[in-house]
Amino acid sequence: MSNCLQSWPEPIVRVQGLSESGIREIPDRYVKRPADRPCFKETTTLSSSSHVLDNIPLINLENLKSSDESIRDETIELISKACREWGFFQVVNHGVSHELMANARGVWREFFHLPPEEKQKFANSPVTYEGYGSRLGVEKGGKLDWSDYFFLHYLPEPLRDDKKWPSLPITCRKIIAEYGQEAVKLCRQITNILSINLGLNENYLHTKFGGDNERGACLRVNFYPKCPQPDLTLGLSSHSDPGGMTLLLPDTDVPGLQVRRGDDWITVKPVPNAFIVNIGDQIQVLSNAIYKSIEHRVIVNSGKERVSLAFFYNPGGDILIKPADELVTEDLPALYLPTTFNKYRAFIRTNGPRGKSQVESLKSPR
Repeated sequence: MSNCLQSWPEPIVRVQGLSESGIREIPDRYVKRPADRPCFKETTTLSSSSHVLDNIPLINLENLKSSDESIRDETIELISKACREWGFFQVVNHGVSHELMANARGVWREFFHLPPEEKQKFANSPVTYEGYGSRLGVEKGGKLDWSDYFFLHYLPEPLRDDKKWPSLPITCRKIIAEYGQEAVKLCRQITNILSINLGLNENYLHTKFGGDNERGACLRVNFYPKCPQPDLTLGLSSHSDPGGMTLLLPDTDVPGLQVRRGDDWITVKPVPNAFIVNIGDQIQVLSNAIYKSIEHRVIVNSGKERVSLAFFYNPGGDILIKPADELVTEDLPALYLPTTFNKYRAFIRTNGPRGKSQVESLKSPR
């Protein structure tokens, strides 16, 4: 496995190992610039919606099956409003078994508590990022985030290789497969609603992502160890997600996700058994910025570790993504130049998280 690690610009340091060593001060590599450090003051949310109380919008997906058309329409409109105004929302009664969600979170927590040599068998490289990792970006001497992670491909089928998934705990591969299947189903349902809300054919985003055979899906499981100086660092630096849409399963009782809202950062309070959904850069491009991907980051704390599962639902890597023709008019021309997701994703893999600078760089010259 040493060859794998050599492809990073310098030796990999596992953040969990640093945390468990009992250090009182974090190494300089993890100390953020003062402007990028977290602020722990409570923020009040600026929204009059009754569905928002110090939090991002909460949507009950069960209402989409209501026999009352007005309830169905209201729910679809709530999703539309959340996408336009927030770029983030939580969903409950989404059809994924609560037991499966708990098992998925639990099996990954077990993985991160395996002996280092077991995890090291799955050490990743910057070539595909698949496996057990501790950094995003390949800049030598660059600032690092206070987290370890495991990244794997789920779709399309040719990219999926469950031999690269953890072999321990014993149930891990089975649970990942089942969880991925359910997550894909839910993502497909939500993208259909987004398509309708944009005034497009229900299958528009599904087709543009490449349909059943080419669409992409991958899972990044984040492990945020306890940190002796949480006010100086971040678990994940500010960024918008480069893909299509993200389905996040947060930890049960340890908040960490912060969403940018104007000049403020709102700490999301996870609702039990909910998923957090957010718009990625590819849907911002396809919607011609009607829906926007929003910057977010992760804070850490000194008292508790945290595990989260980010399921990324993406266009196929070689498909050209550009604003939908139906959403481009004389008054609102195409805001973005066409590019493939593979080319787009290479930016964050090379440079690490950099706010919204990447999607901004795609803007068409006027």
